[in-house]
Amino acid sequence: MSLVIGVAASLLVFAGIVLAFLKADAASIARSLRLAGPVLLAIAGFGLIALGRAALGGMLLSGAAGWYTLGRARPSVSKSPGQRSTVRTAALEMELDHDTGALEGMVLAGTYEQKMLSALSQKQLFELYRELSSDSESRQLLETYLDGRFPTWRDDVKPNGRDRHGVSPGSGPMTKEEAYKVLGLEAGATTADIRKAHRRLMQRLHPDLGGTSFLAARINEAKDVLLSNHG
Repeated sequence: MSLVIGVAASLLVFAGIVLAFLKADAASIARSLRLAGPVLLAIAGFGLIALGRAALGGMLLSGAAGWYTLGRARPSVSKSPGQRSTVRTAALEMELDHDTGALEGMVLAGTYEQKMLSALSQKQLFELYRELSSDSESRQLLETYLDGRFPTWRDDVKPNGRDRHGVSPGSGPMTKEEAYKVLGLEAGATTADIRKAHRRLMQRLHPDLGGTSFLAARINEAKDVLLSNHG
């Protein structure tokens, strides 16, 4: 009778584990496996002991204990920080968070030098925009930021404001160091990494998807610069 009760209890535990797996997501299942494995092994060990196979049952119990201890001792793996791209002009430095698409920038020259764009009001940003009238490259980078923070800002500026899809010529050939920063990569990245970063950024910033031609052109230039060095 005790054997029957033991087997029935084991089946109930097993059924409960299976039901929990069916309801759990992939991450939960992965975590549960670290516990369920030793539990099932222990159940099998107890079952063998109940059937008179004490030696083999004891081996399974020892294995279950070791498995459980190893799982508890395994260090947790922290998620690597999200990648960021940096685009720099004469008057601005802008950073894009690849995960969230959020833009943040710092003013490098002029009235608001060393100020973060997020700390400036709409009025101050418009003043900065007018101040950059002779720096088309920095102005288009600021337009990109304004498009994200104040989607209707163009209605409040003078009619001669540039269209968001205009592309100003670069200030000079992009260096490899700049290209790595634009794509958010470390120096020495592989061809596959370069293409992957380029594709991910273009999915966020292509003009047809609501991005800007200025940043799209920068991203394309960065890819070309780095791939030319891999050829």
